[in-house]
Amino acid sequence: MYKNLIRKILFRFDPEKVHRLVIFLLRLPLIDLILKLFYRLEHPALHREVFGLRFKNPVGLAAGFDKNAEVVSRLGAIGFGFIEIGTVTPRPQEGNPKPRIFRLVEDQALINRMGFNNDGAVAVAHRLQKRRGDFLVAGNIGKNKTTPNPEALRDYQYCFETLFEYVDFFVVNVSSPNTPGLRQLQEKEPLKQLLQHLQKLNKTKPQPKPILLKIAPDLNEEQLDEIIELVQELEIDGVVATNTTVGRENLKTDPQRVEEMGEGGLSGVPLRERSTEVIRYLHRQSKGAFPIIGVGGIHSPEDALEKLSAGASLVEIYTGFIYEGPGLLKRIKKQLIAQKEKDIRQEDSPIDKPE
Repeated sequence: MYKNLIRKILFRFDPEKVHRLVIFLLRLPLIDLILKLFYRLEHPALHREVFGLRFKNPVGLAAGFDKNAEVVSRLGAIGFGFIEIGTVTPRPQEGNPKPRIFRLVEDQALINRMGFNNDGAVAVAHRLQKRRGDFLVAGNIGKNKTTPNPEALRDYQYCFETLFEYVDFFVVNVSSPNTPGLRQLQEKEPLKQLLQHLQKLNKTKPQPKPILLKIAPDLNEEQLDEIIELVQELEIDGVVATNTTVGRENLKTDPQRVEEMGEGGLSGVPLRERSTEVIRYLHRQSKGAFPIIGVGGIHSPEDALEKLSAGASLVEIYTGFIYEGPGLLKRIKKQLIAQKEKDIRQEDSPIDKPE
């Protein structure tokens, strides 16, 4: 029903306006009960323990959908194991000029250059105080556009301190292509200073919280090796792989249309293969030393299993959620349960021994 009817209607309108409409609808009375009825699926086989936290299932909603924590409880009712809010900056900001999000329907993809539009850390923290449900929340934090990179530490620290009480773990975003100069913070020395500073703050807390690093899919192997080295040296709890890509290779959409859309991060099906490659490389090179949250191009249960098989401990969806609808989450969980039951049967089956 979603793909054949609802999506066709929604895709006739501007993507950002549709997004605001969906947020409005999710606020309606009793919507959480309706969502639970149609989409919620829980099973002990889905439970995971990662970086010391217990997840009711390994499927999360990626950052960007509920930037301002407006509907986290309603999204939790659908059955996500965790929701990543943000990216949150210290001060509210409008983001980049509109239009700033574009659909590439032939590619089942999006291009966005939102630019960290959000209500600011204080407003988001206030909303998170009211959250309810049995899911976890990740706080994705970044810097304001007007903050020079040498002063970025202050922005990340402010968000970390402001959100600390209200999130279960943090995701440090230095990989969005839509804030000028932000990706320079992925370079080894500035990244080391930033992560070291946050870890120092974290260790002053009575109960430190996991800190993860979100990286771009456009990093080469040498840069990925540096990420592995830093994550292990600074005892960062994990990596989110990956953010959107600045690449535009092998798209089905007319190249002139893509050029007219302009700059921004590409997400969706075209990102799937590269995201999985990065996950596999990180997992193999680090010998599984840290957990990875796999995100990028998950539009089917098979895509989710591919990320998990490559070395991810958890996965996130976003563009697939838009193209496939909320049923995608339930289908992924059904597949994971079936896979677990199959593994158990194989373990329990007798092994033929030679006479």
